[in-house]
Amino acid sequence: MKLALVGPTHPFKGGIAQHTTRLAGALRDAGVSTALVSWSRQYPARLYPGQLTVPDGQPEVPPYDRTTRDLAWNRPDSWLRVARRLRAADAVVFVVVTPLQLVAYHVMLSVLGRGTRTVALVHNVLPHEPSPVDRPLVSAFLRRVDAVLVHTTEQAELARELGAADPVTILLPSNIEAHPHRAAPARTSPDDPLEVLFFGLVRPYKGVDVLVRAAAEVPQVRLTVAGEFWSDPAELASLAHELGAGDRVSLRAGYVPTEQLEELFGASHVVALPYRDATGSGNIRLALEQGVPVVVTRVGDLPESVAGGLGLVCEPDDVASLAEALRSVADPEVQAALDRAVAARPSSHAEEWSRYVGALVDLAEP
Repeated sequence: MKLALVGPTHPFKGGIAQHTTRLAGALRDAGVSTALVSWSRQYPARLYPGQLTVPDGQPEVPPYDRTTRDLAWNRPDSWLRVARRLRAADAVVFVVVTPLQLVAYHVMLSVLGRGTRTVALVHNVLPHEPSPVDRPLVSAFLRRVDAVLVHTTEQAELARELGAADPVTILLPSNIEAHPHRAAPARTSPDDPLEVLFFGLVRPYKGVDVLVRAAAEVPQVRLTVAGEFWSDPAELASLAHELGAGDRVSLRAGYVPTEQLEELFGASHVVALPYRDATGSGNIRLALEQGVPVVVTRVGDLPESVAGGLGLVCEPDDVASLAEALRSVADPEVQAALDRAVAARPSSHAEEWSRYVGALVDLAEP
């Protein structure tokens, strides 16, 4: 089978670009002739306040050799030209990053016609902060493709609601196979400092303001917020100062390169992801791969991701509930139990990728 994978890759940064690149290589290793078709321009820079590409130009995961970067959001001629070329493929897998790209994908579907099987690989069916045009764009696209793959049961239900005939759910594998190295100081007393990490894009739906308020209520907590801010970091710094926790909240604004993740996670006792809304989070998997337990909120499949003692669950947008979870982790016995559960978690990185590739190949088979 000849397969074309359409989605972001290096030099674009972030989890979806890493995943698309890893997926192309995994498909090739499984014996599927795979071409990776990527973007030179994904979408208008004004829609993404952070840096669109890796800061130092170094690939975050090994690049895929059969890669072209011919698509541009503002060049309809590139959509037509690439789609004509992809008629030679048996199947085309469209990686859905944002509804904005679906305009190009719709045009490409029209050019491909019915002679090529099409699959939508959907990371988020709808954006966390949707616009009025998102639902009709997504619905029309899901109805046109031959198959849809999503990563959680909640997303499958939403895709079905929007018109996907029979969406398939498969666990999203981690992009990075970690080698945990915990450098955080051992805690023997509930009064010892508890190093808490938030990692990822700092956006309103991520609830980082709730985390700062909760941290202020638990004096043992030392909070590090690491990631790109979609608002002025001074706002969070001011909030921490007003709450009397300015000296316990550290803001590490900016993109964190892959090679720094081990050090960042290794210096933490627990990762806190206090999302107000979410479908899933690759950062949970990343934290667990790095050997760190996680505090999550009761949204999407986050509670399921920490089942079996891998973390604690609190209520979304609830300072008191999150503060109570942090107090629990501050108990050395509770933290030790969480650490044991995470350490005993079987490494299934290769198996997860094998299952993922198998599910996608089944959907792509003409």
